[in-house]
Amino acid sequence: MPEQTATVEETVQAALATVHDPEIRRPITDLGMVSSVRVADGTAAIGILLTVAACPLRDTLRGDITKAVSAVPGVDRVEIEFGVMTQQQRQALQANLRGGQAEAPPIPFAQPGSRTRVYAVASGKGGVGKSSITVNLAVALAAKGLAVGVVDADIYGHSIPRMLGTQARPTQVEDMMMPPQALGVKVISIGMFTPGNAAVVWRGPMLHRALQQFLADTYWGELDVLLLDLPPGTGDVAISLAQLLPTAEILVVTTPQAAAAEVAERAGGIALQTHQRLVGVVENMSWLELPSGERMEVFGAGGGQAVADSLTRLVGAEVPLLGQIPLDPRVRESGDSGTPVVLAQPEAPAAVALARVADRLAVRRESLVGRPLGLSPKR
Repeated sequence: MPEQTATVEETVQAALATVHDPEIRRPITDLGMVSSVRVADGTAAIGILLTVAACPLRDTLRGDITKAVSAVPGVDRVEIEFGVMTQQQRQALQANLRGGQAEAPPIPFAQPGSRTRVYAVASGKGGVGKSSITVNLAVALAAKGLAVGVVDADIYGHSIPRMLGTQARPTQVEDMMMPPQALGVKVISIGMFTPGNAAVVWRGPMLHRALQQFLADTYWGELDVLLLDLPPGTGDVAISLAQLLPTAEILVVTTPQAAAAEVAERAGGIALQTHQRLVGVVENMSWLELPSGERMEVFGAGGGQAVADSLTRLVGAEVPLLGQIPLDPRVRESGDSGTPVVLAQPEAPAAVALARVADRLAVRRESLVGRPLGLSPKR
């Protein structure tokens, strides 16, 4: 029998399968978003179902669909009619994203087969540049082709959305959140749910629940790296993190100042009690480079190495000094403008130093599930 040629409508369906939802990053045909396809007299009329009526990326979706379908031979015009999913359709989408589970899943990053490296960026005290380190590492890792997410776990002092230049809010699909993406990084923050610059006044149990929702009730997809910007100190959030993500690795940020280094040691020392791995120390504001080329050590010297040495002795395993980041006004300027310095000024000494730290953290974790380990019982 002669091979049948695909109809124009079938070709349009195939073209739609190449269009990915901007938030979920999966084909719209797999997500049940295509409600109808009709082609007549060169016009393709396509029905698209959005999760919510006020979808912030409707125009992006319209452009992507129009571009894909316009390339189909026989289509001269594309008309798109947007509708909204029913509650049953949203529930089906939610179950689809959760792998068929209707109920809320456990935290995916805490499962034995997870390939995601989780780095918790901690500091003993505020003002050491922990959030700046977090966003620059996230953007640098994303630029290397890794899938990266950031949780702004500093509930009281949230600043990550501003530093990533986004005012977007998560999209709600039933009780699941779709994190917005900025500069190639998926991000979630309590600042996306509070009006204006309102203060968050919560006690410990509410902080724990918020962190749990950020981790379990958010659709992150397949991430290579997840960074958590922790509040300074060893309080409720640090304890909750140890309970929710015991495999998270702690990255300690300090300045060269002796007083700051002593406090940073306490933040790193919590890993002894929580049995989490200390991945290393980053010394921020290490020196100021003068026009003459001379280095001015504004905050002293040696704090980062002192913290690394002290934590190495404390945990009985090497805790390296991953990098020293020079004091540079461009780091602050880029953070205020919403474009981290590793993107805005990649040749700046601070950006180069941050990129080197990212190089040392850019290691994908391979799952051991189902793989033989080559072990045999000792007789």
